[in-house]
Amino acid sequence: MRILIAEDEARIARFVERGLKANGYASTVVEDGISALDLASSGDFDLLILDVGLPRMDGFQVLKALRAMDVQIPILMVTARTGVDDTVQGLEGGANDYIAKPFRFEELLARVKLRAREATNGAGSVDSDVRELGDLRLDLRTRIATFRTDDAGEGAGSPGAERSVELSSREFTMARVFLENPNQVLTRDLLLSKVWGYDYDGASNVVDVYIGYLRGKIGARRLVTVRGAGYKMVDPSAGAGPRA
Repeated sequence: MRILIAEDEARIARFVERGLKANGYASTVVEDGISALDLASSGDFDLLILDVGLPRMDGFQVLKALRAMDVQIPILMVTARTGVDDTVQGLEGGANDYIAKPFRFEELLARVKLRAREATNGAGSVDSDVRELGDLRLDLRTRIATFRTDDAGEGAGSPGAERSVELSSREFTMARVFLENPNQVLTRDLLLSKVWGYDYDGASNVVDVYIGYLRGKIGARRLVTVRGAGYKMVDPSAGAGPRA
């Protein structure tokens, strides 16, 4: 898979290029929008990692120009902007995915692999951008979790009503790890390495804090504490029982 990286911050470009190379991906870096448009439209690349804040021509302009030229290269937008409007603008403009700075390389790599699987399968199925467990759905492009509120008072709204919440970067990564390992007990150390990285040197209770954040957003009964072991995500409607 040949990847074009359009990023004007040299430090970030090197970080992404090295990480992709270590995982077997060939990549080329350009530092401005004009060069990105030229190379992305050449047909020589399978994926464009496109920073929004490029000189000469910003990422949104590059995206618009490529789609106007009917160039259908998959595009992963990267930006320091975190507003929902920017995310919507990118996705509605034809971007395939969106990731906000700062990000961990593991999250970027997961999105690259997703695009690679879609290319291999010859399709861009909407379902490939979603992780599900019971009525809980996590959109990998928008970081929005959708679920039905229950009759136990968890989640705002009337019982049975559908609710959507936007997750922060860490909440999203944690939710994704759980959804890709449903009904499995995940230790604090595993969650720490998956969400914060092996080199994390911050507060020791950060996993528990973010479990609390997630429970507050998607409902406490979905995340079960397994005493002395860790946590697991369950489907409450399947009769998983109360939290330990």
